[in-house]
Amino acid sequence: MGVYLNSRVAYTLFSDETKMPYFIDKSKMLEELFPLMQTGNNHICITRPRRFGKTVMANMIVSFFSQAYDSHEVFDSLYIARSPGYQEYRNKYPVIHISFNELGGMCTSYQQYISRITSRLIRDLKKAYPGVDFYDGEGVVDILLDIFEANPSERFLFVLDEWDFIFHQDFITPQDKKSYLMFLRDLLKDKPYVRLAYMTGILPIAKYSSGSELNMFSEYTMASEERFSGYFGFTDQEVDTLYQRYQENTSPALVSRSGLEYWYDGYHTKSGEKLYNPRSVVQSLTNNNLSNYWTSSGPYDEIFYYIEHNVDAVRDDLALMVSGIPISAKIQEYAATAQELNTKEEIFSAMVVYGFLSCENGYVSIPNKELMDQFSEILQREPSLGYVYRLSKESGRMLRATLSGDTSTMEEILELVHNTEVPLLSYSHETELAAIVNLVYLAARDTYRIEREDKAGRGFVDFIFYPETDRSADCIILELKVDHTPEEAIRQIREKNYALRFRGKLGEKPRYTGRILAVGISYEKKSKKHFCQVEVL
Repeated sequence: MGVYLNSRVAYTLFSDETKMPYFIDKSKMLEELFPLMQTGNNHICITRPRRFGKTVMANMIVSFFSQAYDSHEVFDSLYIARSPGYQEYRNKYPVIHISFNELGGMCTSYQQYISRITSRLIRDLKKAYPGVDFYDGEGVVDILLDIFEANPSERFLFVLDEWDFIFHQDFITPQDKKSYLMFLRDLLKDKPYVRLAYMTGILPIAKYSSGSELNMFSEYTMASEERFSGYFGFTDQEVDTLYQRYQENTSPALVSRSGLEYWYDGYHTKSGEKLYNPRSVVQSLTNNNLSNYWTSSGPYDEIFYYIEHNVDAVRDDLALMVSGIPISAKIQEYAATAQELNTKEEIFSAMVVYGFLSCENGYVSIPNKELMDQFSEILQREPSLGYVYRLSKESGRMLRATLSGDTSTMEEILELVHNTEVPLLSYSHETELAAIVNLVYLAARDTYRIEREDKAGRGFVDFIFYPETDRSADCIILELKVDHTPEEAIRQIREKNYALRFRGKLGEKPRYTGRILAVGISYEKKSKKHFCQVEVL
């Protein structure tokens, strides 16, 4: 068996995956590929952020269709075994599987990279088809055409994983990118030996080429296409299933179901179905711990670079999103491929593609606690963000002042906003004030779960701070007022009995045992002054 042709690598990896304690059966996707395998000459590209299961699904497809081995032991217990086409399609096809994210040792040029792929594929093909009359010096495409001419029924399934990996390597030049696109076009476009080309990546392919090199592909993205969306990421129901397994097999179970939602939920399919980051959910349950499992590298860091160097375009919107307020944005995923991201739409489009933001109904937002931590980091390290940076840097001091009832320090920190003149700080209504308050309590997110507009008592409170790392810590209920006094805010907290959110039901053991602080923050538009009040309930 070869390295690319009918390799056992994908089968071994997928077989191992099915034995994992938190494996989710998504083999129903194979049914959607059966008609494409039947008609032939089909091309699909599925793009998703990293860690959304693209490689696992690619390995599943190779394992199911490849004729190199009998995979019934893996698939007989999965959903696909109940499909009418199970026996007809399983292990019936030659499969060429290439993971484009493999550099193969010390690779320092595009020529080394592509030569390794073509030479190994040529070796595989010649070994598998010794009866075909090949000519000396032929390239991959000619050899595949020779095989088809000798065996017209021998049509290949191409599974190409991480197709855009090479675009992010330092040694790749603009000319190399064009050459790579031409390589894919020559290999796959209008070729009779292609039964199906299944390709995955992060970035959409439509705007990589200036012409029609890869226009044979149908693209399926998370934000714009519903088809295949349920197979990448975990749905609510799937997380429920995993959480039940976790509770049955873990003692003590330290992760809550609501914690999984708070940390890792927040993505959506085009139809609005909720999606969780799958890798982070599995890591959390495996480690019995809610934590940040996001890893930044490569293109992710580039997105932060563009934010830092185009702060005027996104500064106020970042402040609002950190406050939990979605921002209207026209997302065009192809904009993520631009060499320079200068406009707000380009920057936010790229962040949706890379998974930093979620997009729903024309609005973008920070999906969850895990990503909020990433934004908190950049807000507190980048001075060019102006007032956003200054307020976030003061967030630790603001929390300490609140817990100690030091209202003069609280007011002093809020007065920092007077040094700037931006639309966000017009405080025309409480939304803008809420954004500022969220920034000055950024450090509180390390130890508190902060909920905005949460149901409590007989109404909805502006902010509730739930202690997460220490249930004996002080609880905070925070109410905002514009052109009203902080005392009025405190009175509203008392009259609507917001403190019931912490005290629990009658007869139950309290979940939180610390003090409950009522915090009122107000802003007077005429005097441009902030006023604070803290009381123990």
